Amino acid sequence: MAYMRKRSQTQKQKREKPEYEQKLIDLRRVARVMAGGRRFSFRASLVIGNRKGDVGFASAKGVDTALAIEKAFKQARKHMMRVPLTKEGTIPHEVFAKHAGSQLLLKPARKGRGVMAGGPIRVICDLAGIQDITGKIVSRSTNKLNNALATMKALQKLNM
Repeated sequence: MAYMRKRSQTQKQKREKPEYEQKLIDLRRVARVMAGGRRFSFRASLVIGNRKGDVGFASAKGVDTALAIEKAFKQARKHMMRVPLTKEGTIPHEVFAKHAGSQLLLKPARKGRGVMAGGPIRVICDLAGIQDITGKIVSRSTNKLNNALATMKALQKLNM
């Protein structure tokens, strides 16, 4: 017969939900060349949001992955921005943005259409709380970092 331990009252209680949800967009091992050889570190690109209009994005480097993710989370919290949303849960108007080689277009969508976008645009819009939007990467850039930064620029251009 297997021994089963009863859970205490504190373990039964649900854990508090964190203030912001986070999603890792990119995790890479990067190297810098020194006199004795290569030194490796990790770069984490992270999006945080509360699905109520607040969203932040940051990229940070660390000696190991956990440290890089933690640093990116702290930086993203510092660079939070408020996204203006309509009553229907979409953006108020069409917006175009460009960052480095990445160009993208965000359009409001009818209620019930959902987030019709791919890659970093989808993640950022989802964590920002946008329910209906159409996003299109116009350039041929597949760089996740530039696409994410272009999305943040586009959301900053929005006004009610």
